[in-house]
Amino acid sequence: MFYIWPPPVFPTFFTYTGKPSRQVCWNTFKPSSAAKPRRGIFGAQVVLWLMILQRLHAVKTLAATVQLLQQGAADPLLPNCRRVRENRISARTGGYCQARQKLPALLCRQVNREIAEKLRGLVRPEERGPEAPRTYLIDGSALELEANRDLLQSFPPGQNQHGASHWPVLRIVVLHELATGLAEEPQWGPMYGDQAVSEQELAGRAVNCLSSPAVILGDRNFGVLWVAHEAHKRGLGVVLRLTEARARKVGGGPISQPGERAVEWKASRWDGGKNHCVPAATTITGRLIAARVGRGKSKSWIYLFTTLDWEAEKAVELYARHWNIETDLRSLKRTVRLHHMTAKSPDMLEKELLMAAAAYNLVRAVMALAARRGRLDPRQLSFSMVLNVVDCAWGKLMSAATPKQFDAEFARVLALAAQCTLPKRSKPRSYLRMLWRRQPGFPYRKGEKIK
Repeated sequence: MFYIWPPPVFPTFFTYTGKPSRQVCWNTFKPSSAAKPRRGIFGAQVVLWLMILQRLHAVKTLAATVQLLQQGAADPLLPNCRRVRENRISARTGGYCQARQKLPALLCRQVNREIAEKLRGLVRPEERGPEAPRTYLIDGSALELEANRDLLQSFPPGQNQHGASHWPVLRIVVLHELATGLAEEPQWGPMYGDQAVSEQELAGRAVNCLSSPAVILGDRNFGVLWVAHEAHKRGLGVVLRLTEARARKVGGGPISQPGERAVEWKASRWDGGKNHCVPAATTITGRLIAARVGRGKSKSWIYLFTTLDWEAEKAVELYARHWNIETDLRSLKRTVRLHHMTAKSPDMLEKELLMAAAAYNLVRAVMALAARRGRLDPRQLSFSMVLNVVDCAWGKLMSAATPKQFDAEFARVLALAAQCTLPKRSKPRSYLRMLWRRQPGFPYRKGEKIK
């Protein structure tokens, strides 16, 4: 049985002997940092778990998270100190806030990787063998940050002829597994300024974190030689959509009939960018697939480059599932609320992003297990509805006195999550999805014009 409570995903950093852990194992972490474990209430294990709960809770504030701590949300991880024994945990947020700032970012990164690895092995589809390749969707987005001096220097805001924007902007790229929606470690960088990074460069960093066998599925924005080259170096397969101009160049001429052809994608002097480059002798052998998709007059051409030996119809059908990345990013940005980050420093921003990815993966794991229990596809379940089930289940999960009671309660959680299916629409909506614009109470503030 998969235990969400107490957290079972820190075996490298927390000693676990069958009972809830109460001491941090810093042997792995000591060589890379001079940090010492805290002796107070907010130890590393408590802070990590509270940061995950903060992203899962409906009210994602420090005060609400401290209230969860007072209500017993981290009792199995609390140290055996006087304030804990006498139930005198303060409702003030200062201690939690300082502990978050002192928490090493490297520890957050290592814990996030281990969570993803454990959950990936747990929810792996049973019908797939251990050597079956995983398919990953890749796409990027932009996040809004607080207008803090440090963040403004690291992530400059956008600007045009009318002036500079107020909010710093961060560009992020995330790999999501197609079958389960689990997210890999995100990669990010500034969207504007002298150190701006492209989505293709971030995609190269994300691909380098994967291990073979795996397949990368990307749209036209990632259908460039740089991404294919980085995946090829790692022994990964690709199914990348190309623009019509790039497809003609790779195919050696105009394409007038659907079908496939063997091609060699060779580097040119335009491949690469200011921060990366493709060696001039780079050549990737693969196939160019041209297909017509759609119905009636709405049919359009689609051009795919793949290094796999799959049938053309299978590759086109696989790319048709690429739209799932849009709902995955929406869940990560809106439901987990990453669209506007409240961190005030780049270091805290890194920790928030990593723990948000860990929280997102925990919900995705519950969705995968619930779908397996209900004989459904995980994509048939609603992320926000399953998140509500998990939020409402904390009380009974924490009150379970024995593993048997916990198993029974968690089975009930999976049964409730399996009911959170998305509606089956037989036809498109009969009305446009629009919002009434609210009149702002104050006029919009404008930035200073660039002289």
